[in-house]
Amino acid sequence: MMENENKSLTEATAEVQKVEVQNAVEETNKYPVYKTTQEIVERITELAHMEQDPERQEVDLLKSLFYKFRNADNEAKKQAFVEAGGKAEEFQPEQDENEEKFKAELSVIRERRQKAFLELEQLKADNLMKKIDILDKIKAMTTTPEETGAHYQEFKTLQEEWKTINPVPAEKATELWKNYQLYCEQFYDLLQLNREAREYDFKKNLEIKTQIIETAEKLAEEEDVISAFYQLQTLHDQWRESGPVAKELREEMWNRFKTASTVINKRYQDHYIAIKEKEEKNLELKTALCEKAEAMTAAETVPSNSAAWDEHTKIMLELQAEWKTIGFTAQKMNAKIFERFRAACDAFFTKKNQFYAELKESYSQNIDKKKALIEKAKELAESTEWRATSDKLVNLQKEWKAVGPTPHKIGEELWAEFIGACNKFFDARNAANAGQRSEQQENLQKKYDVVARLKALVEEPVDNMRDVLKALSEEFSKIGHVPFKDKDTLYTEYKQALDAAYAKLNKANAGKRLDRFKKAIKNSTENLGDERSSLSRRLENLKKELATVENNLSFFSVSNTKKANPLLDGVKKQMEKIKDEIALTIEKIKAIDEKED
Repeated sequence: MMENENKSLTEATAEVQKVEVQNAVEETNKYPVYKTTQEIVERITELAHMEQDPERQEVDLLKSLFYKFRNADNEAKKQAFVEAGGKAEEFQPEQDENEEKFKAELSVIRERRQKAFLELEQLKADNLMKKIDILDKIKAMTTTPEETGAHYQEFKTLQEEWKTINPVPAEKATELWKNYQLYCEQFYDLLQLNREAREYDFKKNLEIKTQIIETAEKLAEEEDVISAFYQLQTLHDQWRESGPVAKELREEMWNRFKTASTVINKRYQDHYIAIKEKEEKNLELKTALCEKAEAMTAAETVPSNSAAWDEHTKIMLELQAEWKTIGFTAQKMNAKIFERFRAACDAFFTKKNQFYAELKESYSQNIDKKKALIEKAKELAESTEWRATSDKLVNLQKEWKAVGPTPHKIGEELWAEFIGACNKFFDARNAANAGQRSEQQENLQKKYDVVARLKALVEEPVDNMRDVLKALSEEFSKIGHVPFKDKDTLYTEYKQALDAAYAKLNKANAGKRLDRFKKAIKNSTENLGDERSSLSRRLENLKKELATVENNLSFFSVSNTKKANPLLDGVKKQMEKIKDEIALTIEKIKAIDEKED
């Protein structure tokens, strides 16, 4: 009966993962429903090798679904491994050939996108030069009023050529259009010898702009807000490429088109505001559920009997059922908030399983184990090998704590006998090592002096700070042993002070790098567009790298993160370093934008 109950609780935990995957599939009915990672790999392979570029939305959906399926499968296998008697921290996911294939095909798609991006950027740059050349020619025509009529056919040819040249860099599009409109209007204003042609062009342009305006006004009735917005962008491109109208109509026509555009843009903005508000509300609701689930695993709320565990389980299952009724949050938070909720659920059911497993153990077996430990402690009580025996007794005490419960009265008697044997040895050791403790106290004071100097460097940095920090670290390491009871506290304070000093140093270095960059671009006479594009690409790469590191961080178990873990510390430092680089890159881009303005 206990095994069936534990199985149902495991299935209840896994159900949350399945619902997250199913919600992701049902949310986008534009694409097929995938049931296995194999189907997803087949589709991504098809997309990677077709002629046209795949839609980013479909690729992102396939990527999201693949890892949701993969994680759900690993979690189910992990639960099965634990239920079969294994330890959760010893579980190792199996290597998945589908995942290697999936990553390879994603790389193909990314390379295609990068190549297409570079080709498009080059095309924009070439088109920019072509349009600038056309502007120079039209501008030159406006400087010779007496020859305007002779230039009319050439002017019309240049206009037709202008319309065929697309696209150009977005940051230059508005300036180009304004100059084009200005020079065209100046040309028409000077056109004395061909007034009929000018009026004919004005009439044709009026018809074109009127059609554009009417199309824009009808977009207000379009149900698909996003489609209407992108159609409006196309209409704006057409407006820019169309010629001028009569001078007295220009402001009227533009105001009408601008009014229609405002309606579409407002609907588009309101659409995303509504989505964002809904996602924020969902995040609040899910965060509240996480806090409730986490509170149930807190030490002070863990049940101590079967009845209390049943009541808590009922509450936890109600929280899981409520979770399924709440929609998605913002994409960057969706996976994080689910991982937080799942971790709380896992912690709860793990503790429950441990409770019943320990409850089933025989008290008599635990008594035998503790008696055996007592005999070992008595054998070591007379030893004078202080260090080795201390370690052995400490290990015996750890083993004692790991042994399951015994009846209260017998447990007290066994403990008194066991601790008495331990104390006999430690009292003798303390009497023999009184002098050594004095030396350790001196070492403790020396190391705290190093910590104090590290803290002083945070408040008042020096020029050769890196060398000073290295010297202080070496000095700390060379100092001898300190009292065992103070070791962990000392090291924690030392580590915090050292990290704070290096953080101060890194921040100062970042500031210097930014100042040098600002000085370099201030004195530069070159176009900074390429530099900005390079920085933008680096920013995107840094964000992807940060996302990867954050994903790696999620693989550390809750139990491991509560203890000293050099590997975890390394991952966290890597995250902070990437975040600093992101902040520096953003400031560099801002500096370029300010200079361009």
